[in-house]
Amino acid sequence: MPAISLSKVQETAPALVDLYKAAGASLDKHGLRGQRAAVYLVVDHSGSMRPYYKDGSVQALADRVLGLSAQLDDDGSVPVVFFSTGVDAVTEIGLEDHQGRIDRVVAGLGHMGKTDYHLAMDAVIDHYLDRGAEAPAFVVFQTDGGPTGRLAAERYLCKAARLPLFWQFIGFGDPDSKQFDFLRRLDELAVPGRRVVDNAGFFHAGPDPRAVSDGELYDRLVGEFPQWLVAARAQGIVP
Repeated sequence: MPAISLSKVQETAPALVDLYKAAGASLDKHGLRGQRAAVYLVVDHSGSMRPYYKDGSVQALADRVLGLSAQLDDDGSVPVVFFSTGVDAVTEIGLEDHQGRIDRVVAGLGHMGKTDYHLAMDAVIDHYLDRGAEAPAFVVFQTDGGPTGRLAAERYLCKAARLPLFWQFIGFGDPDSKQFDFLRRLDELAVPGRRVVDNAGFFHAGPDPRAVSDGELYDRLVGEFPQWLVAARAQGIVP
């Protein structure tokens, strides 16, 4: 059973009904029906991301993640971390206020800095631990390029491998860009040499992320989650 019923989504967020159904179909396909997870969204707020905020790509991703969250988590909201050089904001997007939520938050953030991952990762870890959740966390981490502090990002991912958090990185932009070489390497860090389990996945959504169908996006978001759950349970990371 989904965490939030279809009737509740129809009542509180009718614009998300199709996304909710598509997310459910993808979870079924990957053997994840009934799985519970605390869903997070991390979004790049660096200067190069400006076009993706302007054309609605970030809002569209937030809506899709919220549709997925309604299947996995019963609280009806997704914690959202905006990052650039540091953490620009930690807020939430909920079923009842999702429309235009990204624009409203970004309007108050001011300067768009550089791209750095590790402080945003730290913010997610702190939020998850403070929340005291029993379910594992599924973190959608969006960016349009590699971080300034590469060693710090790598170190945080390796340390976080001992926690019940799975990081699904998603790239916006040219798939052939060298900007994504770091994420390709991050996705392939040795197990168990560098981290106790493979706790991350990565895929490109291309230069127009909105053009990726809902079904394809959800399949690629959750595709590596089942394998991580098996490995994390074997290591006692997830009950």
